[in-house]
Amino acid sequence: MNIILMGPPGAGKGTQADLIKANYPIPHISTGDMFRDAVSNGTEMGIEAKKYMDSGRLVPDEVTIGIVQDRLNAQDCNQGFLLDGFPRTVKQAEALDQVLAQLGKRVEAAINIDVPEDILVERMTGRISCKDCKTVYHLKFNAPAKEGVCDKCGGELVQRSDDQGETVKKRLEVYAEQTNPLIEYYQKQGNFYGIDGNRSSQEVFKDIEKVMGSL
Repeated sequence: MNIILMGPPGAGKGTQADLIKANYPIPHISTGDMFRDAVSNGTEMGIEAKKYMDSGRLVPDEVTIGIVQDRLNAQDCNQGFLLDGFPRTVKQAEALDQVLAQLGKRVEAAINIDVPEDILVERMTGRISCKDCKTVYHLKFNAPAKEGVCDKCGGELVQRSDDQGETVKKRLEVYAEQTNPLIEYYQKQGNFYGIDGNRSSQEVFKDIEKVMGSL
């Protein structure tokens, strides 16, 4: 099954992707993780991508599409995939359809997790993560036992630059302007599924399981 997981920053896509990965034998492909790895490794692409990520803008299509195309050609995608964070624009969706057509595949379900904007801001500005093991916490909903210290490995907890006040608002604006048209794009294809994300992660996942079970 070939699945796209959609939703604004802070909607809980990462949590749902982990649940899908644990329950279905398809690889989780996150462009966000790929970009962050490139940034931390100091590659040429990573340095360029960081300029966009830090200001809340989208990484250019030519960079993103090339990365995703290479990934979908990998052998572990033969039985399907879960794309998280891509496509983000109609142009990217059209490019993805072309890539998949060459592979004899198509998007079977575009699952969108919808959350009100005020809830998204609260979720994102409270997020912190471990510099070492990357475990994510939330100052209100999932605080570490000791302030500033990771429960799992004892590493330092920091806030990502793109989870800070003004950048959060910019990210949501960019999403609304450039990514929301994807809903109409996939609705026209008949493979769009909207999910209420303002609930517990398990309740959200139950609805996602219903969608995947219908494919």
